[in-house]
Amino acid sequence: MNRKIPPLNALRAFEAVSRLVSFTKAAEELCVTQGAVSRQISNLEAWLGLKLFSRGRHTIELTPQGQSYFAAMRDIFDEVDRSTRQLMPRKDDRLLRIKLPPTFAIRWLMPRLARFHAKHPDTEVQITTSHQRVNFKTEDIDISIHSELAPPQLPGFKLLFEETLIPVCSPGLLKGSKPLKQPDDLMFHDRLCSMNRPHDWSTWLKAAKVESIDAHEGLKFENAALAYQAATNGLGVMMGLMAFVQGDLASGLLAAPFDLSVATKGGYYISFSDSKEKTQKIVEFENWLLQEISPTP
Repeated sequence: MNRKIPPLNALRAFEAVSRLVSFTKAAEELCVTQGAVSRQISNLEAWLGLKLFSRGRHTIELTPQGQSYFAAMRDIFDEVDRSTRQLMPRKDDRLLRIKLPPTFAIRWLMPRLARFHAKHPDTEVQITTSHQRVNFKTEDIDISIHSELAPPQLPGFKLLFEETLIPVCSPGLLKGSKPLKQPDDLMFHDRLCSMNRPHDWSTWLKAAKVESIDAHEGLKFENAALAYQAATNGLGVMMGLMAFVQGDLASGLLAAPFDLSVATKGGYYISFSDSKEKTQKIVEFENWLLQEISPTP
């Protein structure tokens, strides 16, 4: 049976215009003129016998048929890109691509990364920060580290550490006019938290049996790293994760005003692509990571 496949250059132009929502940007990406892209789209529409775009004076919009076609073409082009990258010899075999949340990168990984470089000086680490779980099929990532509210019921996830909540603040805040002697004293101080973790304070206050404080009040930051810095600067009390504050508690940069720490069902996990064999650089980083989390006595 003969395949019904339109001209491939026209398909490439259609995918680029649909993804970028711009003939100009598509032309720049494909290194051709805007007129060439427009002609390819017109040729494709003529070949299919239907309109793919609604064109305004300064705008373009996919028609319903165009939206359906783009959804299919996007998946196909993503798969071609992924398969091609896997097949081609790589000049950057020592480049290790890691995607992880920004707070994990700033508070946990960066203070330790020099030790990994000392053991594996030939490995170049490239870090991408995001709160979104990685899609190994469409992203060129070797290792993903991410937080989960509960143990994921999926294969390929390995627990790095569970989450334990503990309030922390600047040592100077303990000596102020409103000292923190018991949890109810938190009402006299700003409570700091990340907008990505809106339930941490309510979880801890419930365990502390504090009912006089609204857990949703306080200063909220785009990510937890900013809230930790605000706590260090004496702005208020941050609901921290034990794994991210142990170093600062040991050095005295931060203080824990109360003994109560609360374990949650959440944790940080490491995962890898299930369609790729673990390379030496991935195994080396994984082994190092686990040693850092559970160092040998």
